[in-house]
Amino acid sequence: MASIKRHASAQWHGTGKEGTGSLTTQSGTLKDTPYGFNARFGDGKGTNPEELIAVAHAGCFSMATAFQLSGAGHPPESLDCEATLTMDQVPGGFKISAIHLTLKAKVPGIDNDTFQKLAGEAKANCPVSKVLNAEITLDATLSQ
Repeated sequence: MASIKRHASAQWHGTGKEGTGSLTTQSGTLKDTPYGFNARFGDGKGTNPEELIAVAHAGCFSMATAFQLSGAGHPPESLDCEATLTMDQVPGGFKISAIHLTLKAKVPGIDNDTFQKLAGEAKANCPVSKVLNAEITLDATLSQ
């Protein structure tokens, strides 16, 4: 398979705290979506890079898990994943230190040990997990 390239853009106007920005993605899903200090460090309206990383990780991991399960002969009925990103203040700024994935899965006919193994492989091998320099943890719950 050839390389896949995706692009997105950010525009920013003003200072770090009082300024405002907008984000646009190649697909158009985000188009001039607002972001700023209050959305990033408070509860202001708009998005922020950290929640976008969290949702990207949840989506990537869910799809990787579906591929792992299906490849092992256990296609999932449903996978619901929540990613909780932790950003800590460190000397010189901030760092994304951890992402915790919580997966609730409905996969008929699979035992829990096999499910845990395949979910762990998906966590380790999804492209977003591989790019992050953070501790990545997983709680995976199987229901039949």
